[in-house]
Amino acid sequence: MSQQRKRSRGGPGTQHGASQVEEVEEYSFTQTQTPTQVQRNLEKRSSEQVDQKVGEVLQYLLVKDQKKLPIKRADIMKSVVKEYKDIYPEIMNRVGRKLQQVFGLQLEEIDTKNHIFILVNRLQRVEGDNMHVDDNTGKLGLLTVILSLIFMKGNVAKESVIWETLRRLRLDPGEKNSEFGDLKKLVTEEFVRQKYLEYTRIPHTEPVEYEFRWGPRAFKETSKMKLLEFVSKIQNKDPQSWVSHYKEAMEEATATAAHH
Repeated sequence: MSQQRKRSRGGPGTQHGASQVEEVEEYSFTQTQTPTQVQRNLEKRSSEQVDQKVGEVLQYLLVKDQKKLPIKRADIMKSVVKEYKDIYPEIMNRVGRKLQQVFGLQLEEIDTKNHIFILVNRLQRVEGDNMHVDDNTGKLGLLTVILSLIFMKGNVAKESVIWETLRRLRLDPGEKNSEFGDLKKLVTEEFVRQKYLEYTRIPHTEPVEYEFRWGPRAFKETSKMKLLEFVSKIQNKDPQSWVSHYKEAMEEATATAAHH
C-alpha cells in the first residue's frame, strides 16, 4: 500500500497514469496467485471477515445491475475488494455461487480484454425473454422491436431503417415522447451504454450514416428464436416461413445448448 500512496502523491497530472499502473498491478497480482497461495491468504482471515467482504461485493454488483451498466473488474477491486485483493479469486467464486443460488443471476465476462462483466438472469431464461430494461415494459417493447428488426435485416440495420420503422409505430425520433423522453437518445445512447445495441458509423458515407447491431447483452439475455417467434406472432405466420432466419435461429439455439 505504501508504494501505491507514494505514486498517487505526484500531483494531478500523474494521477491518471498512477491509477492505470495500479490496475495493471492489481490484475497481474490476482492472476499470478496460485490456488494454494489464495488458500493460505484465506486462512489469515476469519470466516466472518470473508463473509462480510463477499456480502459487500454482492451488494455492489446488485446495485450496479439495477442501472444495467457493465461492471469493470478494476472498479470491483478498487471500490470494494480493496485490501482483500490477495483472496480476490475466492471472493468472486463465493459471490458467483451466491448470485446463482439466491438470485438466479450469473456473472458473465463480455469483454475479456478489459475485464468487463454483466449480470445475466438465468431464472426466467426458460420462460422467455429476460430483458428487463429498468423494469420499464415500454422500453422493453421498443428494444424488442429494434432487436427483431436488426435480426430480420441480416443482423445489421441502417439507422434510417430503424427510424422509418419507429415512425410507422407513431414514434418519431425527432420528438419528445411521453413514455421514452428523448427517443433518439434512448436508442443511440442508453441502449448502447447498456450493451443491448452497438451503434457504429458506416465507413465512407457522405452524409455520415450509422448502423445498428446487437450488443453483447442482447446475445446473453434473449435469442434469435425468441425474436423470430415475436415477429411471427405480430405477422401471424409460422416462424419456419422465414427459412434462412429460422435456420440461423436454430443454429444459435443448438450452439447455446452445447455451450451450457
